[in-house]
Amino acid sequence: MRRALVTGGNRGIGFEIARGLVEQGLHVIVGMRDMSAADAIKRETGAAQAVYCDLGSDYTDKPLPPEAQEIDVLVNNAGVLHKAPIFSNEARFDLTLSVMLHGPYRLMRAALPHMTRNGYGRIVNVSSGWGSFAEGLGGPGAYGVAKAALNALTVAAAREAPEGVKINAMCPGWVRTRMGGDAANLSPEEGADTAIWLATLPDDGPSGKFFRRRTEIEW
Repeated sequence: MRRALVTGGNRGIGFEIARGLVEQGLHVIVGMRDMSAADAIKRETGAAQAVYCDLGSDYTDKPLPPEAQEIDVLVNNAGVLHKAPIFSNEARFDLTLSVMLHGPYRLMRAALPHMTRNGYGRIVNVSSGWGSFAEGLGGPGAYGVAKAALNALTVAAAREAPEGVKINAMCPGWVRTRMGGDAANLSPEEGADTAIWLATLPDDGPSGKFFRRRTEIEW
């Protein structure tokens, strides 16, 4: 059985990605900061387990927990959004880059040896149209900067990826979550669909690309 780790999987898009991958027959590990929600996540998604994963702390300097050491699928979904101007608070800038760039980099680096040995891996970086230069690099604070950097990491990592490992980025669209707000036009299930698709790509699937609604978009 393939093993998947989904960060930020305790609610919203990440929750639906975790549930969708369980339905696809994967053994899903949910990375979360608040472990008090672990039992509820297991019950509501069918996910086998939850692990502590706070990408805004020094956790990312340490090895992955033993139960997440050997994963075949990694979905870097965890995110943070601060609406203050980009130069208003250096600590917020650092936190944003830690959660959405440094954390994914370290998790990818930890996951790739196992994927390389097995000749199989799927890495999905949950990005945003706000991280696209083609779409104007929008969003408040450092959010767009971090997502643009995550996109660049996706391209570079896919270029170096071993055979059988596919690395892509995706934009879920404007989704009704705590971050997206109630006015958004997509449900969490709709926002998760492309990530689930990329996480289960066949051997002839794409790599090093950026998608929205299963359609390639410009960086």
